[in-house]
Amino acid sequence: MGKKKNKNKAKRVNPKRERYTKFRKEKPTNMTVAMPDLPEEIVQTRRQDEQRISDFWRSYRRPPQRFIRERDAKAKR
Repeated sequence: MGKKKNKNKAKRVNPKRERYTKFRKEKPTNMTVAMPDLPEEIVQTRRQDEQRISDFWRSYRRPPQRFIRERDAKAKR
């Protein structure tokens, strides 16, 4: 069996980490991002644009792929 670890033993300090801790900046844990209030006209146009795009993708059918070589086309069928 192995040796038992001593829980009270102090951890070894990494000298490189110790040296560069002064350059580390504290980062905030949670960022609050608030979008600016847009004028009503811009909000309306954006909503209409999104509606048009969603309508387009709902009704859009991609054209079938065109095969250059007839042999490949037969293999794909």
